[in-house]
Amino acid sequence: METILKEAIGADQSIKSIKAFVVEQPFELYEQMIEILSQDKRKAVQTLKDQLVKKKAAHEKECARMEMMFEFERELKSSGMTFVAGIDEVGRGPLIGPVVAAAVILDEKTDYFGINDSKKLTADQRQVFYDKITQNAIGFGIGMASHDEIDEINILNATKLAMKRAVEALQKSVAPDCLLIDALRLDDIPIKQVSIIKGDAKSASIAAASIVAKVTRDELMQTLHQAYPQYGFDTNMGYGTDLHYDGLRKHGITPFHRKSFLKNFK
Repeated sequence: METILKEAIGADQSIKSIKAFVVEQPFELYEQMIEILSQDKRKAVQTLKDQLVKKKAAHEKECARMEMMFEFERELKSSGMTFVAGIDEVGRGPLIGPVVAAAVILDEKTDYFGINDSKKLTADQRQVFYDKITQNAIGFGIGMASHDEIDEINILNATKLAMKRAVEALQKSVAPDCLLIDALRLDDIPIKQVSIIKGDAKSASIAAASIVAKVTRDELMQTLHQAYPQYGFDTNMGYGTDLHYDGLRKHGITPFHRKSFLKNFK
């Protein structure tokens, strides 16, 4: 392989061809390419080499993060747990619509490299992971608590209710041995639970649940936007932006708004 690399990115090659070759290569070859490029004193080649050094460092950092993201799952499975589910919710802060929770048991064959808290991913990245998760996970369930239930029992209890419903939906296909939950504990569920502060950034399973919940709720808000375009739900997802409040002043409260969140609104 080293001979092939030297022929492709050696000093006798044009800078254009070297760049075209390097960009197509996997991270596994970066170290060898960096060594070869270091011997080429052309300024543009040295710049390319420096870029590869930074990319290699970033990739190694991400690899270390991914090792950490599966640490809770590995430890629990090594202790005899077979199906470890991550649980997370989306939508505690918006002024309208349900709070949505998801429970996910990830499979071990799919490449989830780069998975993270849904808030740290772009919409396109979330969609890619959503498709991977829903198509390949061992099991997943989605639960919701409506705006009316939020008004009746408060947002914290509604969040727990949505999580319980997500677990119940998951149990229709597979029964989890343990629940990894972002910062909360659920009462009246006879399943081992591990509460993890900021769990969506520490557990791949919780991150997966946050992605499924986020994409699901965002789709609901897109649908709601079609019926009520004056509030900007397609961009604010129901949060209290200036556009949303402007819509409330001009058009009033919809049947789907959380009245308890707007009791002081004027």
